[in-house]
Amino acid sequence: MSPSSGSPARVVFMGSPEFAVPSLRSLVASGVPVVAAVTQPDRPAGRGGRTQQPPVKLAALELRIPVLQPESLRDEAVHASLRALAADLFVVAAYGKILPQAVLDIPRYGCLNVHASLLPRWRGASPISSAILAGDSVTGVSIMKLVRKMDAGPVISRVETPVLPDDTTGTLEPRLAALGASELIRVLPGWISGQLHAVPQDEAPATYCQLIAKNDGHLRAAMTAGEAARAVRAFNPWPGAFVLHRSERLAIWRARVEPGEQSLPTGSTTLIGRSPAIAFPGGWLALEEVQRPGGKRLTGEQFLAGERGHLESTVGLR
Repeated sequence: MSPSSGSPARVVFMGSPEFAVPSLRSLVASGVPVVAAVTQPDRPAGRGGRTQQPPVKLAALELRIPVLQPESLRDEAVHASLRALAADLFVVAAYGKILPQAVLDIPRYGCLNVHASLLPRWRGASPISSAILAGDSVTGVSIMKLVRKMDAGPVISRVETPVLPDDTTGTLEPRLAALGASELIRVLPGWISGQLHAVPQDEAPATYCQLIAKNDGHLRAAMTAGEAARAVRAFNPWPGAFVLHRSERLAIWRARVEPGEQSLPTGSTTLIGRSPAIAFPGGWLALEEVQRPGGKRLTGEQFLAGERGHLESTVGLR
């Protein structure tokens, strides 16, 4: 992993959420000189609005790596600061902003990105949730060279992992983060030495995903029962799938599909065994774990007990 000078390649790491932390730690553990970590600014988050530091910042401080938190990467002063680090390579993992060309041009070995999908499938901001929503049986991580167009750069390597039937975004994301970290370390020496080359993506099968908004968790009347069940998994832990019950948001954390021909309108409720269930085209969505606003998570049976067995005849769908 050495430039022509014989010294180890100097890396600037760019990332923000928990997904990026294993890649940062793996770089340090493998002996790569990480000269700085660039991450999002501290921002208020959560119900209390308390200022929170990005997970990458916390990890970098623990590892005694200098941290930069620019509001924008378009500022020439930021470009000058990045150039002054004299890095050979930028490694990016879920940084949260598109890098302008002026930044892409700084390191001599380019900018490599750890992306949580098998590109060109699921370019964009929410590849893990999108894979679950779509019912993909396999997903993975791509190591790619960044270009100006989002997630369209040539790919150095792809590594696959199955999407398990009970996977949520919360269970799949750490597996992909670990997979991406190990693949990054595997390919980095070959990239620096010139033995590995990036292969252009095929544009024809490319698919795209958008940043998920809080209201996207509201289950839609147009969904089939299977799609609703996948949405419950895809939006766990954020933003959480939900319906409106007695005009309040009822979060759904676990659910299963019960087959059956529908004679009732979509959104109608019934009981299946000890679980409340909602009618969707193609079957019933049986609720196994739910949560009222400000309450604790309850099993379907516990929720019914609180309702004294009387559900609203319909729930509010989007």
